[in-house]
Amino acid sequence: MREDAQEQRLCRNDWETYRGCYCHKVDESMTFTDQSAYNNGIKPPNPQGKPRIMMNTLRHFLTIACCSSLLSCAQAPAPAEQSAVTPAAAINNNPATGRQALQPAAPKPVAATMSAADFSACINHFSSLAKTQGISANTINNSLAKANLNQRVLELDKQQPEFTTTFADYFNRRVTEQRVAQGRSLWVEHRALLERVEQEYGVPAPYLLAFWGLETNYGSFFGNINVVDSLATLACDTRRSEFFTIELINALRILDEGSITPAQMVGSWAGAMGHVQFMPSAFLKHAVDYDGDNKRDLWKSKADAMASGANFLRNLGWQSKARWGREVKLPKDFPFLEAGLKNTKSLSEWRQLGVTRADNSPLPADEMQAALLVPAGHQGPAFLVYDNFNVIMRWNRSEFYAIAVGQLADQIAGGGKLLQSPPENAPRLHRDQVIALQTQLNTKGIDAGTPDGIFGPGTRRALSEFQQQQGMIADGFPNREVLKLLGIMVK
Repeated sequence: MREDAQEQRLCRNDWETYRGCYCHKVDESMTFTDQSAYNNGIKPPNPQGKPRIMMNTLRHFLTIACCSSLLSCAQAPAPAEQSAVTPAAAINNNPATGRQALQPAAPKPVAATMSAADFSACINHFSSLAKTQGISANTINNSLAKANLNQRVLELDKQQPEFTTTFADYFNRRVTEQRVAQGRSLWVEHRALLERVEQEYGVPAPYLLAFWGLETNYGSFFGNINVVDSLATLACDTRRSEFFTIELINALRILDEGSITPAQMVGSWAGAMGHVQFMPSAFLKHAVDYDGDNKRDLWKSKADAMASGANFLRNLGWQSKARWGREVKLPKDFPFLEAGLKNTKSLSEWRQLGVTRADNSPLPADEMQAALLVPAGHQGPAFLVYDNFNVIMRWNRSEFYAIAVGQLADQIAGGGKLLQSPPENAPRLHRDQVIALQTQLNTKGIDAGTPDGIFGPGTRRALSEFQQQQGMIADGFPNREVLKLLGIMVK
């Protein structure tokens, strides 16, 4: 998904610090392991022919493309590693594996509403394809052949958010007192399991609890759509047939494993499954049997789910002795053009720019690299984020999501709330208003890219440049003052 879409599409069943007070030492390598101070003990096929994924013949094979995934529900970005939905791809023969590798091709147009006849023809083609992939006749006959077309899934996939989501809206709905309290309670309940997982995989309990809380509200809702139905529907659509064909075939592989029955395999509209909302490719690559019952069960087994989430994070490069980031305080004359994930500096350099911890204590004079984020502009909280933040972004490619994970983990571990709350009155922009903003910036000679109604990093950078030209605080945040200068009126 393009960079500017990052805060606009939520690709999961998203239901919707540790600050150092209880750790051995107050520095950037603090972990959650010292809990002594924590006393409370987370396509259609082409309607006139065969599915477009099958560009040659059904003797072509599929392999898992680099799609380890989690996708899902409402409004925000596609997770990078878990479910970065890539452009369409064409099948090319791969003699080394005996199967098919997917190579990028041009994206395909959105299809009209699919007919039952088209879907039935598509399922017949995919049944033949599944046979070439070694899927058992039992799984094909009892699952794929019985797949139902779900028009609601198509509607959700094509749905575009009407308004932008502010950081305050996003954060306050996810990092709540109730969710923090439940995470702490579950830490006590599952302490032995979580300690064992941390020891083996290097991911502290509060982070696993935070992912669990954000993905499925601690297992209270996995999604209620049959995964084969949803993936077959999406694979038979023209938009992202190749990606979802891979996921469909991999879902059938999971059924062949015997870990779950077709009726039990339920998830989000996009096929994300279980406590931690793995897409089938992520399941096959990262899920583990941790309770020793010879099944990888991410629905019923909390042990399998927690260990699988930790295994996934470790495989993404999680640093066991480092934190995700921290809230910081900026000086009044801070140059906000320095903000952004792409601009990393050492902690010593940020310290020289006047950045301190949120409680005004100095940052360590350290060469550890960090980027500065101001998701709600200069009037909201600021964060220095480290390598583990980028790992979280590979789980879900959203800065808002990654900050929420980090902050929820911090608070579950006993840390306090944000010292600087995000402004509650930040304007929510309609897509048409974002298009107008982008058009105005382009008209003024500032490259905001093709106006698409998506307020992402590219638009933010362009707005920062305009703010700097106007002598304003160049934080790239669309406040009412700068919007008025651009002729965009908001309530």
